[in-house]
Amino acid sequence: MQFSLRAAGLVSLLAGATGAIQVDFNDDNSIKDAASTVAFGLLKYYTGNNTGDTPGNLPDPYFWWEAGAMFGTLVDYWFYTGDSTYNDVTTQAMQHQAGEDSDYMPQNQTRSLGNDDQGFWAMAAMTATENNFPNPPKDQPQWLALVQAVFNEYVTRWDTEKCGGGLRWQVFTFNNGFNYKNSISNGCFFNIASRLARYTGNQTYADWAEKVWDWMEQVKFIDADFNIYDGAGVDDGCSELNKAQWTYNAGIFLQGSAMMYNFTDGNDTWKQRVDGLVKRTTDFFFDDGIVVERPCESFNQCDQDQQSFKGYLMRWMASASQMAPFTFDTLMPLVQSNAAAAAQQCSGSPPATQYKGQPGTACGFKWTEKANFDGLVGVGEQMSALSAIQYTMIKKQAVKAPVTADSGGTSVGNPNAGRPMEDYMPVMAPITIGEKVAAGFLTTAFAFSVVGASFFVMKE
Repeated sequence: MQFSLRAAGLVSLLAGATGAIQVDFNDDNSIKDAASTVAFGLLKYYTGNNTGDTPGNLPDPYFWWEAGAMFGTLVDYWFYTGDSTYNDVTTQAMQHQAGEDSDYMPQNQTRSLGNDDQGFWAMAAMTATENNFPNPPKDQPQWLALVQAVFNEYVTRWDTEKCGGGLRWQVFTFNNGFNYKNSISNGCFFNIASRLARYTGNQTYADWAEKVWDWMEQVKFIDADFNIYDGAGVDDGCSELNKAQWTYNAGIFLQGSAMMYNFTDGNDTWKQRVDGLVKRTTDFFFDDGIVVERPCESFNQCDQDQQSFKGYLMRWMASASQMAPFTFDTLMPLVQSNAAAAAQQCSGSPPATQYKGQPGTACGFKWTEKANFDGLVGVGEQMSALSAIQYTMIKKQAVKAPVTADSGGTSVGNPNAGRPMEDYMPVMAPITIGEKVAAGFLTTAFAFSVVGASFFVMKE
């Protein structure tokens, strides 16, 4: 209760703030206006709808997965604000990147595909399914069927030969990271399995969610205190953990656990897991109510990927507050305090080569700086601020909540979608030097380099 009052006080104070993004968090219309301003700036980074460019792709230096994350955020933007301005470009992108086999493995990305990359596009399609986002024409891939295709392909990649199970980070043997199993790839599997279970009512999806969780505990990627570590190499049986902790790992398992709590009608095991994740997440990642990316932020070493992570935590915390309502009074004050801090950071006016939105509305990265714009701008910063701001529209007695197939969902599924592993091994020319071989999240050498530093910033 003490924290909730402190957070509420911060939100009230900032309701009348004079920063570039004016927002009164007690007024839904003010929140919508602020979200609209930030969303406009976000879409100015996108070039996929330009003549000659590829729909769904962000320009350099952004990897493919982050575009999927962005369009998932825009689906929620429409859902919470009612603004359909970006619906057509969102649908175009999500359909084009579905690929030739309707499984988010397009040929232009397959050679560098990670399981987490594919997963973020699938989670965007799952959000479209749950939000009843306008369905594509019947002759095009449907949102639910796209998610089911990715789920089925994850099942074929479950690897029991190394570490007793789990997904590898990369899909193909020739990519750096194939010999690494990480929490975000398995978190994507867990997340879509839990959400498919809730949406369809099919126990098979729930069984796989349980299986992924149990394996994560078995290899101690999730420990008894609900720390979620980055991952480990398979050559030593996943025994040498990279103990860096990232906000998106905490968030993706929190939302999935809340979905399982909801699906199981309040099962006590899932309640304990939700409770444990909420406590550890709020204890570890927040300084005076504001989120911090522990392994890199205080060292000014967060890269393009990591500068987007905290926005996903906001999304998944907000969702968990709906799926497991007993968490609302803990999680939503945090979303609100971070929205207020993010809005204050949306005050930058960098050169037009860096930001093409309205002057004075570029969003920074370090929300703990509040009104002191930190100069870090990009898709991740703008998307994270949009997420924090728009999710404050979730109310305790929510009128709008994710639907299921039995409560108004309209997306058409295909339980048999996807392809066996042997059918999609690519035959292609060697990768050129200029290509992005290690596309996906930074669970690479840098992550290992910061793990030592992360121990020093852990809050016990």
